[in-house]
Formats: sequence, structure tokens, C-alpha cells
Amino acid sequence: MDGKVEEFFEQWSEDQAKLKELAPDIQRGFGALFQATMKEGALSVREKELIALGIALAVRCVPCINLHDEKCVTAGATPQQVLEAAGVAVTMQGGPAFTHVPEVVRALKYLGKID
Repeated sequence: MDGKVEEFFEQWSEDQAKLKELAPDIQRGFGALFQATMKEGALSVREKELIALGIALAVRCVPCINLHDEKCVTAGATPQQVLEAAGVAVTMQGGPAFTHVPEVVRALKYLGKID
């Protein structure tokens, strides 16, 4: 298991609690936007999370990769679907996205979805 992913998830809740304390408007505003956008609609939550993961890879946001990897799995995506979405990001973004696909794999390992 990759220690960086484990550390990220351990720290995330603490960081969010601190943000809520120090900047509640930011937390509330983003939370409302996220909830409104990422709910079931014309696209399923799973489809939206796969899109979000692809964007996370394209912009090389490791925290976003970890979080949306987890949300993809929670929404019912298989490891194969997650990795296929990663492949689409690589196709659209090229080398920079490709070099971050291991982040997706490490997160899937941490989540217990692959060995």
C-alpha cells in the first residue's frame, strides 16, 4: 500500500474540519455546489465521478485523484471502469495525465479494490 495515499485520507478529515472552523463560507459554498452538481441527473453519479476523475488526472491534482477515485468506487464503478476513464484522460491530455495514472492505481490499492 502506498503510504502517501493512506496519509492523504487520514489527513483529509482533519483538514476539512479545520477549514470548516476557519473558513466556513468556503466550505459551505463549495459543498453546496458539489452536492447540486454531483447528484443523480441526466448522468448517473458514477458517470459524473468518472468524468471528475478524468479531469483530476488531466489537471494533475493528486488530492482530486484520490477523492474521485474513492467516489467512483463508492458510486459503483469497477476498477476496470476507473482505469478506462483514466485512459480517456491520457488520450485527451497525453503524457502529463499518463504520468499520474499510477496515482489512480495507488488509490484503488488503498481502497482495497485491486492487489
